[in-house]
Amino acid sequence: MRAIRVAPTALLGSVALVLTAPATAAYAATNGPDTSFTPSVTPSVIAPGGQVTLGAMGCDVAATASSGVFDTTTIPSGQSATATVDWDAKRGAVYEVRFSCGGTVRMVDLTITGGATSTPTRTPTSTPTRTAPASPTAVAPSGVQGGLGGSVDGIDAGEVAAGGALVLAAAGGAVYVMRKRRGSH
Repeated sequence: MRAIRVAPTALLGSVALVLTAPATAAYAATNGPDTSFTPSVTPSVIAPGGQVTLGAMGCDVAATASSGVFDTTTIPSGQSATATVDWDAKRGAVYEVRFSCGGTVRMVDLTITGGATSTPTRTPTSTPTRTAPASPTAVAPSGVQGGLGGSVDGIDAGEVAAGGALVLAAAGGAVYVMRKRRGSH
């Protein structure tokens, strides 16, 4: 009789474990093994045509950085590299920079400034002149990302394990209360 009462709890725990396994596997496939690989883009807000410095701290092999606003760039191990942002990058947009170090992939955002920038111009007399820079315009980097349901950030295996432990604790508490209730009647 006791086995019949314990079976639903064991089944509930098994289902919770099975349901969290795909999310953990997807996280491991995207982010690779847990490493100290930390990518960086400096500056993280830049005008079209500007140069960014790409870093791959903690990567023991040559890393690559790619984005829709600059060519794929190789970053030698322990060093940094520069990339030039395309002139036709959309102002005010946020682009994802994908860093790859061995099997580990990390993402960093790069924001393109929304204000006008100066460009060199030439007069007919061939005397080089520059136009005066316009005052910068403040633009929110990406705004509210409503409706994404937490999909903006990656899945943390520790958080998945903690959630599973809470589900098991709640199931165990329910079984305890039900047994105590049944015993008092």
